[in-house]
Amino acid sequence: MHIVAEHLTKSFGRFQATRDVSFEVESGKLVGLLGPSGGGKTTILRMLAGLEEPDSGVIRFDGRIVNQQPPRERGIGFVFQNYALFRHMSVWDNIAFGLTVQKRTKAQIKERVGELIELTGLSGLERRLPHQLSGGQRQRVAFARALAPEPQLLLLDEPFAAIDAKVRKELRTWLKETIARVGITTIFVTHDQEEAVEVADRIMIIHQGRLEQHGTPLDIYKHPQTPFVAGFIGESVQLDDASRLRGFAEDAPASARAIVRPEFLEIGRQAEISHPSAAERGTVASVYFRGTYWQVEVETEAGRLLGHRSLEQPELHPGDEVLVLIHRLYLYNDQGHKTLENRLKFDPLPVHI
Repeated sequence: MHIVAEHLTKSFGRFQATRDVSFEVESGKLVGLLGPSGGGKTTILRMLAGLEEPDSGVIRFDGRIVNQQPPRERGIGFVFQNYALFRHMSVWDNIAFGLTVQKRTKAQIKERVGELIELTGLSGLERRLPHQLSGGQRQRVAFARALAPEPQLLLLDEPFAAIDAKVRKELRTWLKETIARVGITTIFVTHDQEEAVEVADRIMIIHQGRLEQHGTPLDIYKHPQTPFVAGFIGESVQLDDASRLRGFAEDAPASARAIVRPEFLEIGRQAEISHPSAAERGTVASVYFRGTYWQVEVETEAGRLLGHRSLEQPELHPGDEVLVLIHRLYLYNDQGHKTLENRLKFDPLPVHI
């Protein structure tokens, strides 16, 4: 199903949940609605499902306007955050519920439920009740139940929020692979950027009811279009005066602020830095072990910077004098935004520390 939303606006009393939101979702794509809690993601999902009616704007499914169409006629499967399984029904009966409502024959129901049991890896659990299942298994049942009536659009509201971290990672991979096999247009809500980047073909960043940016995870990460997106995606620190940084002074006006991500920089002693003449001098403020790397904070004249350091490199300690080479930064002010590369990397001069 091909989805087009045009200028969607929705308020609840004085609270404006969405503000002039427009987007397009190509058929068969897996799209993540990503943003902070309370930003309007679930409201958008519910308007697509027909559970909320927009105050203004148009929703089109395959070219037809569906604003006044009830949810049961929109060809949608919906998976709720809390699963919403029928507690008194078995796994089999939960999955079969929508087919029963459609008045499918017993043979059709048996065939379809059997397909979904195998697709979702629930074989052997058909007669269990929801309370006899793990969180991951319950989510698979909810997913299978939503797919059973063969919808054209699948909507998921924070589908992994109630599941522990290890199982959540496993389900992300499973969901992406399953959606690819089924080939159904899917939109899911999340406030977890790692989840969105891992699972989605495309991401829509929603903030304060507005669509900040829409694109592939890589495009959004490498080319943020607003200061909010630059600061929200990935780890970052903000510097108030980018013109004080070596290698950027020519391109950064004094009024410009900079967002610097850990992968934009190197932290270490002179021999470890690729272009020491382009680096800032600093003092290590803190070092934290993060499992696969050291997280290092360095105090410089321009401000405190955050970087990652390989476990294969010698350990740094608070108080150590180091160099910080910033390869690039995201620069913005009232006039606009852009990504800058460090000029001095390409014309190194000797430096000592």
